[in-house]
Amino acid sequence: MPAANRQFLLASLIVALLAGLLFTPGLPGEFIFDDIPNITTNQALHLTQLNAEALGKVLTGLQLSGTTRSLPMLTFAVDYWRAGGPDPLTFKTTNIVLHALTAFVLAWFFRSLLLAASVPDARIRWLAPSLALAWAAHPLQVSSVLYVVQRLQSMGTLFLVLALWAYLLARQAQIEGRPGRTGMLLTLLLWVVAMGCKEDSALLPAYMLALELTVLRFAAADLRLANMLRRSYLLAMLVGAAVYVLVIIPNFWQGQAYLGRDYSAAERLLTQGRVLCMYLWQILVPWPKHMVFYYDWIQPSRSLWYPWTTLPAIAFVLVLLGIAWRLRSRRPLFSLGVLLFFSAHFITSNVIGLELAFEHRNHFALVGAVLAVGSLLAYVSLRLHLRPIMQAIGCTFVIVVLASATLLRAHTWNSTLSIARSATEHAPGSGRAWTQLCASHFSAGGGAVQDNPRLDEAIESCMAGTAAVPQSLNSPTLLIVLKSLRGDVTPQDWNHLQQRLETVPMTSDNARIFMILTFHSRKGVKLDKQELLETLASLAGRGALGPFNTASIGYFIMNDLSEPDLAIPYFVEAIEASPPSDPFPRQLGAELRAKGRPDLAKKIETLSLTRLGTAGTSNAGAGDTKLDR
Repeated sequence: MPAANRQFLLASLIVALLAGLLFTPGLPGEFIFDDIPNITTNQALHLTQLNAEALGKVLTGLQLSGTTRSLPMLTFAVDYWRAGGPDPLTFKTTNIVLHALTAFVLAWFFRSLLLAASVPDARIRWLAPSLALAWAAHPLQVSSVLYVVQRLQSMGTLFLVLALWAYLLARQAQIEGRPGRTGMLLTLLLWVVAMGCKEDSALLPAYMLALELTVLRFAAADLRLANMLRRSYLLAMLVGAAVYVLVIIPNFWQGQAYLGRDYSAAERLLTQGRVLCMYLWQILVPWPKHMVFYYDWIQPSRSLWYPWTTLPAIAFVLVLLGIAWRLRSRRPLFSLGVLLFFSAHFITSNVIGLELAFEHRNHFALVGAVLAVGSLLAYVSLRLHLRPIMQAIGCTFVIVVLASATLLRAHTWNSTLSIARSATEHAPGSGRAWTQLCASHFSAGGGAVQDNPRLDEAIESCMAGTAAVPQSLNSPTLLIVLKSLRGDVTPQDWNHLQQRLETVPMTSDNARIFMILTFHSRKGVKLDKQELLETLASLAGRGALGPFNTASIGYFIMNDLSEPDLAIPYFVEAIEASPPSDPFPRQLGAELRAKGRPDLAKKIETLSLTRLGTAGTSNAGAGDTKLDR
């Protein structure tokens, strides 16, 4: 190995080591938010023996997060097996190792990219590791690394960077007149692996196009190959545009609010200008208080004028893209960085009804942001004729600031209680943050036990959250649970929840209050039965539960409250919202007969047969007589 490569290998290993150490203050930490359903209570991942059959079931099994994320799910299962259970330290340590590995690979990618951009070798030796370390040390990465379930995103980024590196090396070979087929095949293989981690890895062709438009310029020693590249990318752009217009928009556009959201597709698009500007602010001013983890407090843009920041934010994004396009020849690295950043948000900032903002969406996008900012700083240093020692001091200062902020924020992540305290302080309008604060106090005191020493603190947090976020149902619901445990719940508490339930937007968060009520009731918290039934009825009347959740309420009322007659309306609603061929009615009928209620079983079975007959009649013209799945 040449001496230059050995030196760079050492530098990249140091980058990887530092990248990992920065996040250790967040250990052992706890599982939080989506970690719970996807990992701790997900029986499909609870691997008890390591063999081909068990691993195959994890890879091919249906997961809550979807079937296209099988590789991270496999690593979760292996972590569960290694720890003998859902141990946060084991899972988070794996995330940190993956982050360090990505930083190592990114340093080599930046090295190849800077070489392709004709940056002098002497500058590349320190510039490439510095860019990689700036990416790895940014405090915005904390939730991507220490929020265990976001291994989906971080593994996708790792294989995307490897794929881009392979593509860049293949294209460099073609520019120099050597064959690049092996590199292209490796790029395709790595892309497939990345797609097995997270769906937004589908954006790799957009990143490759950004490389061609800026640094590579569709160049090749063979003129025919260069022309073929231009035609291929043009064709790919046309196909992509057609898929977007003819498939994506018709399938995901919602003129009304998305199910479980309080915004439409148009409002979501308008809001994303503000969200992207918020991300840029967090990147450029990397103070931990700007990064609150929970972003349910963001209000959707209802028009270009409301809130007033909507139009300026969209204009800023368009101007920045215009500048990048204009400078793609003179400042290719800056333009590439800008294009990579915005390309990385193309799916999550579009018409698909996702939540408005999440920090982990910047995990790959930060590669572009770091590249653009680094290019600007390098340009300024050259214009100011700064000596190399001054450039090194400036670079060190930036990295120390980033690393310090990351250490502070990682320390906050060593418990859900400290995360919630920070979030409620810096984002007091977040219903999720207040609910987490209340639940963390409650859990720290031992949960649903009469002598819970943290019960009063938990109730105070719930009361504060109820007052701070009038559009949220979770805090007042949890408040009723905790006051019931303490023995001082009042009818006014239930009335307040009922009144709020009638008026608030029925988001997916608000629809989850039935889980809070049913979970704690099963844990032994004595909730007023009549008030509980009325609250569940009001919730179902808002029509935001879906068949599965509606049936879950029915089972709770039938089995836990011993009121099968009152459960029937929920079962009927669930059946009517399900496909006619769903086997659920038959299963339910058998359960009702086992409970000694053949009258209710007959009612359910009659409804099912009626729906099957209606479906059969409507399908007769098409020759479809299959009535079961």
